[in-house]
Amino acid sequence: MSANERDRLLFLLDRFADRTVVVLGDFVADEFVTGEIARVSREAPVLILRHRTSELRPGGAANAANNLVELGARVLPVSAVGADAAGRALLEHFRRRRVDTAGVLRVPGWTTPTKTRFLAGWAHAAAQQVLRVDREPTMPLPERARQQLVRLARERLERAEAVLLSDYGLGVLTPELVGRLRPRRWPCPVTLDSRHRLLAYAGLGLTAATPNEPELEAQYGTTIGSDPERLRHLGERARRRLGCAALVVTRGRDGMALFERGRPLRLLPIYGSDHATDVTGAGDTVIAVFTLALAAGASFYEAARLANYAGGLVVMKRGTATVSREELEQAVRTAEPA
Repeated sequence: MSANERDRLLFLLDRFADRTVVVLGDFVADEFVTGEIARVSREAPVLILRHRTSELRPGGAANAANNLVELGARVLPVSAVGADAAGRALLEHFRRRRVDTAGVLRVPGWTTPTKTRFLAGWAHAAAQQVLRVDREPTMPLPERARQQLVRLARERLERAEAVLLSDYGLGVLTPELVGRLRPRRWPCPVTLDSRHRLLAYAGLGLTAATPNEPELEAQYGTTIGSDPERLRHLGERARRRLGCAALVVTRGRDGMALFERGRPLRLLPIYGSDHATDVTGAGDTVIAVFTLALAAGASFYEAARLANYAGGLVVMKRGTATVSREELEQAVRTAEPA
């Protein structure tokens, strides 16, 4: 990149500090249980793992919030967790990081969504995931809790420089809730990451959305593959349907595609290696950096470039991870021309 472009991106990174971002969405507890392979069970053809470590990390909207905190932003989370161990652990994590958790409801009788990944390996080898067990709420979020979430979000919206919506389909964030919350005109950029119902958020005044390619394909029941024209058609079709100014499609080893109103498609090549170590939570990192960059005054292209660097960095880390501002700055300083 040119010296001017590099200086501009570094200037934006400096502006990340103390930007205020509201994160509204599904808090998830990502649990990693690591064990050493002891032997094959006599009871069934399964491995017996000798437990080594257990670790719980923020996932889903909580991972997006955690990335924002790591980047220096002031985060105002709005979500719900159960009155259970996983919910307590998530709240305690953010309190330790001095995040205001008053916007996170504890709902009795509700289950904090928890994804438990079991990783197995030999003593001196990298552990590999062998099983994932998901615990999800078995009942809808009570209407009283929904009303409280709308009230809490409205209060925090008054201080927001950007709003990040994270919908994992687990009961907190829904198009109906955003419809209740939506003012006549959003006072700041609003971004969306929706796993299963991207197009259901059409007409809600979003600024941008960040689906991955399989999510985009699922919305239209087709496959993009290596067809650039199909990518162009579906991306622009989704952007127009949502009514947003920009759509960023993450494409794994093929990088990113940026669709903007009134501009041609821009393709961003992958940053770093195309052999990812672990893609868990990478989409959360991408939307966190993209949203924070918009709050800092970036154009959509500048925000996508910074998010692309962050995505390339985080997939080289194991488990649900974050990217620091220092890592991003180093990536910008050493990046090859786009």
